[in-house]
Amino acid sequence: MSDDPTGPLDGVTVLDASRVLAGPFCGMQLGDLGADVIKVERPDGGDQTRHWTPPAFGDEVASYYASINRNKRSITLNLTTEAGRETFRDLAAEADVVLENFRVGKAAEWDLDYETLSERNPGLVFCSITGYGQYGPKAERPAYDLMMQAEGGMMSITGEEGRPPVRVGVAVADLAAGMYATQSILAALFRREFADEGGDRIDVALFDALLGWLSYMATDGFASGEAPERMGSRHPNIAPYQAFETADGYVVVACASQAIWYRLCQALDRPELVDDPRFETNEKRVANRDELESILTEAFAENTVDEVVDLLRANDVPVGRIRDVLEAFDDPQAEARGMRQRVSHPTAGEIELPGSPMQFEDYTAAARRHPPLLGEHTETVLAELGYSDEEIERLQEEGAV
Repeated sequence: MSDDPTGPLDGVTVLDASRVLAGPFCGMQLGDLGADVIKVERPDGGDQTRHWTPPAFGDEVASYYASINRNKRSITLNLTTEAGRETFRDLAAEADVVLENFRVGKAAEWDLDYETLSERNPGLVFCSITGYGQYGPKAERPAYDLMMQAEGGMMSITGEEGRPPVRVGVAVADLAAGMYATQSILAALFRREFADEGGDRIDVALFDALLGWLSYMATDGFASGEAPERMGSRHPNIAPYQAFETADGYVVVACASQAIWYRLCQALDRPELVDDPRFETNEKRVANRDELESILTEAFAENTVDEVVDLLRANDVPVGRIRDVLEAFDDPQAEARGMRQRVSHPTAGEIELPGSPMQFEDYTAAARRHPPLLGEHTETVLAELGYSDEEIERLQEEGAV
């Protein structure tokens, strides 16, 4: 890979008026790809995640905020003022993308909606991210990831059988919506560029995103007529495919084919399991998973994690140790792939961030810009837009920026 600083979205300007997680995660991905992402924040504190501490880098850079706001420039605009809104319209007139997660109807109330902004900029791609989308019986309800995981079915399949439902360890509804928003924006830009089309209005909902991510669990339910249930680390369609306890920790074993099953039996020196009528096919192993789990748990219990991992890998059986988050990022593979990145911050010194999974032959999706200070680039961005020093000073005096 090269260190080409431009990126595939070089020349694309994104006006990001979103906050918290889903929208900023989308904006960060676009920034990682080389877009100039201008983050619009309230003058009175900015994005609320700036204040979600502890933990923090230094005294004031919240780790939550830092995790999803690299490769952006920050400006402050008071959108409750007409002067602030007019400045936003000026910025949108020169932008390729507007990204927002206002409550439904607020953009139209402020004359910052797609219909208004596209009059001056017909090529504008306007993406809204909300809990339930722009229409439907729940469209105007507020939404948080925890609610989406509950109402979207995710919590019903997360956790152990017979135990209370739990949320997935990260905000998957927000992150899923952010990813779908990124894909949608890229598709709209592609069509605009190559199909001689204008801009577009994109409507992404956290609820929809999570339902989409249910994928095979949803179709299992459609096919059987029964709602999937919590199974811990087990898989509804494959066995054995789960976590097992060893003498000093846990491993996961993934027998995703008949050939791997044969190799597992060989590794454990249990050839009789191959011909056991309860386990001779995956379908039968799924049906008799309790008996199979008992046998394998007993086989692994007397060995350490290292011993089990070495044994199974020697026999080409997919196996992995269960690590904590810091152990995962300490893996040499994570370092080789650039998944633990460091960037210099003006107040917090060097900070570490998760890297981008998007890998290119001719571009490194690195942290080119630190997560910005609140309003760090307000005067620069407005000057680039053509505002004079006097106009910027007037906006500051009026409390519009």
